[in-house]
Amino acid sequence: MTEHGGVTTVDGGTAVEPDAGGREAETPDPGPRPDGGADAPRRRWPRVLGALLAVALIVTGGLLYAEGRRLRDTPATANLALTDTAATTRVTGDVSSALAKVFSYAPGSTAATRAAAEEVLTGKALQQYAALFGQVERQAADQKLTLTSEVVRAGVTRLTDDSAHLLVFLDQVYERRGRTPTTAAAQLTVTAELRDGRWWIVEIGSL
Repeated sequence: MTEHGGVTTVDGGTAVEPDAGGREAETPDPGPRPDGGADAPRRRWPRVLGALLAVALIVTGGLLYAEGRRLRDTPATANLALTDTAATTRVTGDVSSALAKVFSYAPGSTAATRAAAEEVLTGKALQQYAALFGQVERQAADQKLTLTSEVVRAGVTRLTDDSAHLLVFLDQVYERRGRTPTTAAAQLTVTAELRDGRWWIVEIGSL
């Protein structure tokens, strides 16, 4: 390396100008950028997206939970006839069996029918039945009348833990001595209550 007129020549012919203080000029090192360079935004995006996704999932989960609570608390889902098959089947069977007993009789068995009614009817239903059955007993004896009732369809319209409302369809066959039997259809609304583990009919209405 040789110096000519303040210019230093490096072996090989490359000229390097010294700075004002006589030192060789150096290219400053920019060093790391405060923002991490061009790759920093790309590195931050996955973290930002992950945080946004987590927030969205939390909000969505909260909304779904609130909606589920609202649906579970609505009167429709409080109706066990829509959700509890076993309870619906039981009350349907008990009420159908009870109606078949209290609306079936023969001239010599009205006392047994009355006793059966007292085991499955209560409240207003028993009062109504007792008032009407006195007339039935006299007709059955005088006209030798036999009535056989069969439930052909019964549906529970509303069911809770201790009460039920049903719509019942019956076929009834009337037989009088010396006459051809006649068949009639009956449609009833029934209200039943669960007492001491048994379903009791508390009200009967006709459609």
